[in-house]
Amino acid sequence: MNRRHCATAAITLVCALTLLTAPVQAMAAPVPDPAPSASSSAPSSPPRYSNADLEKVREQIETLYRKAGAATDAYNLAEEQTKKQSGEIVKLAKAIVDGQTRIAALKDRAGSQAREQYRNGGLPPGAQLVLSDDPQLFLDGVHQVRQSQQASTSLLSELQRTQEDLERYTQDASTNWDKLETNRLKQAKAKKKINAQIAAAEKLEAQLEETERERLRTLERDAANRAQTAWLSSGAVQDVSGEASEAGAAAVAFATAQIGKPYVWGAEGPGSYDCSGLTSQAWLAAKQPIPRTSQEQWRLLPRIDVKDMRPGDLIIYHADASHVGMYVGGGSIVHAPRPGRDVTLAGAGSMKILGVVRPDM
Repeated sequence: MNRRHCATAAITLVCALTLLTAPVQAMAAPVPDPAPSASSSAPSSPPRYSNADLEKVREQIETLYRKAGAATDAYNLAEEQTKKQSGEIVKLAKAIVDGQTRIAALKDRAGSQAREQYRNGGLPPGAQLVLSDDPQLFLDGVHQVRQSQQASTSLLSELQRTQEDLERYTQDASTNWDKLETNRLKQAKAKKKINAQIAAAEKLEAQLEETERERLRTLERDAANRAQTAWLSSGAVQDVSGEASEAGAAAVAFATAQIGKPYVWGAEGPGSYDCSGLTSQAWLAAKQPIPRTSQEQWRLLPRIDVKDMRPGDLIIYHADASHVGMYVGGGSIVHAPRPGRDVTLAGAGSMKILGVVRPDM
């Protein structure tokens, strides 16, 4: 009995030892893999665009927006001309109505003279005098005849001048109407071109991922900074120290107060601006009206050397004068850059300078 019990215990002990000495992996439950560390993670996929590729995209977008800017100038000029022609047509229409009224009054006066002659037997005043036997009446009549003749001559001359004026007004109105229609067609064409260029630029940018758009903005800033640094290093503004005139200071104050407002092509404020809309409204606030477009500002305003510029002067950019900014001192401008950007401060040399003009020369 005791021998059987000892045998059972020995078997139990052997089984237990066997279990304890078996490989642990055979018995353990599966353990999840630890989270990969930053150093051991798989490499991320390479960016879709290299910096060189993005730089090409940036240049394409910049070119499209510059073309849109030139078309915006054409649109703004056509709009200004349309407003002018519309105003001229309104003035001419009033002149035509006044001329017609004047002719009607002159014809009434001529009719009165004809009726008076009919009441006198249809004889002209000179013939009536010859038939008169009273010397005093004859002398009085001579004076009246002269007055009557002068009045008739004056009446006929005035009637003829008024008719000629009316014909000229009518011709001018027709000419101005033709110009109005031409400018409207120019506006429509420019608007179509603007929308096409902006849409193409926006499409290019929309194809980029958010990180790529951030890189694109960095490239934009880098390109502007390089251009500004090169401009400053050239000594272009080394001796620029002119102080703003009273009107120039007022224009600068207005322009800088618009910082943060969006660029919208064709806009003149108060909530948004395009480049020349900002500069023209700033100088209008300074009680110095200037042309509406950057190209007209370049064409019509007095030009000065860069070394002589002072705050309030306008810097015209690109060979086609399609952009403008206002110099605010310290080598900087305030400007409305392009669609998708806000009115901001920038380096005056961050773009290709065509020249400088002064509105209050």
